[in-house]
Amino acid sequence: MASEPIFDALVVGAGPAGLALAAALGEQGLRVRGLAPHAPTRPWPNTYGIWEDELAPLGLTAMLGRRWTNCISYAAGRELRHARVYGLFDNARLQEHLLGRCARAGVVWTRGSAANVAHGPTVTTLQTHAGDRYLARLAIDASGHHAALIRRPPKPDVAFQAAYGIVGRFSAPPVADGQLVLMDYRADHLDGAQRSQPPTFLYAMDLGEGRYFVEETSLAYAPALTFTTLEQRLHQRLAARGVTVSAVEHVEHCIFPMNLPLPYLDQPVLGYGGAASMVHPASGFQVGAALKRADETARAVRAALDGGGGGPRQAARAGWQALWPRDRLRKRALYLFGLENVLAFDAQRIQSFFATFFDLPFPLWSGYLSDTLSSKELAQTMLTLFGRAPNPIRLALGSSIVSQYPYLWRALRGRAH
Repeated sequence: MASEPIFDALVVGAGPAGLALAAALGEQGLRVRGLAPHAPTRPWPNTYGIWEDELAPLGLTAMLGRRWTNCISYAAGRELRHARVYGLFDNARLQEHLLGRCARAGVVWTRGSAANVAHGPTVTTLQTHAGDRYLARLAIDASGHHAALIRRPPKPDVAFQAAYGIVGRFSAPPVADGQLVLMDYRADHLDGAQRSQPPTFLYAMDLGEGRYFVEETSLAYAPALTFTTLEQRLHQRLAARGVTVSAVEHVEHCIFPMNLPLPYLDQPVLGYGGAASMVHPASGFQVGAALKRADETARAVRAALDGGGGGPRQAARAGWQALWPRDRLRKRALYLFGLENVLAFDAQRIQSFFATFFDLPFPLWSGYLSDTLSSKELAQTMLTLFGRAPNPIRLALGSSIVSQYPYLWRALRGRAH
């Protein structure tokens, strides 16, 4: 059984969130060990999208492999044009960038999977499934939504975003040249029975040189739509437009929770990324938040560890407070309220909702999706949407406010649970 020296922080997970926080902690002068079941250089399989303006303040726009200025959606019989640049991360480039920061900061990576932790007054002991033990002043779980070490309240009706996608070549262009389709809710290719089922949308883009990415996506449902259903709908959608798949380069299966409960914020382990419920409940995006919040979280952890006399619980508490300050808790409550309403909408209402949403002034809808609004601004944006929405949408939202008032009141006071 291996025995290791005591590190300041032990980060479990080598995805974008784990690498970003490990690098930030190391740059704060902390001794950091990373633990992952595979080499941190293992390629990330999924595509990660983001609005370019979210990366500009971080100086990371060079991490994008593709950009689109022609971005549209289809809903309620309308083509909705988005005057905003959308991009896909170059996963290899982003991974190399974060690993380079880790290396320069002296982060040590070890292969292994976390089994359990035990907390002493000043040190946490982590044991792997292989029986190795590692010691750190703080353990940080960045292992994803099915976190290895994080505890959270149970929730029987977690809603999942699920998607089935294909990167490849097609008999005809599935989208226009140089175009990105953020959401295509058109459902003319579905039969009557299918239209009564949870709606799905197409997320698609021109990758250049005759290659395209097309993905059938369900926004969020409990239980999640199956990949079989999504695959069938994708091919139906393509066939209705006279398009068939000529060659498949990659098949993407994507599923993750949209409304996972917040972890207990008083536990002596800190979470990050999916383990900390950092998925945006309105968009499903997470990588941007993981990159943006890493430095502030690392500073809080370092300050707690430098304070002297503090053990894992105090350091974790400082990290949790940096991740989930009261205003961010309020915003999450508002986002979850919006998600619960969208989950209850039928196909017609959900299309009407998004047509109204993207008709909002640009700073409102863009700030909503990028989580750059304060809780007050977010509430004002939602009230503006309510005022502009068609009567069926307003009636549904009004009824929901009445039924969820106790939860909203408690959550808007900044309480996690």
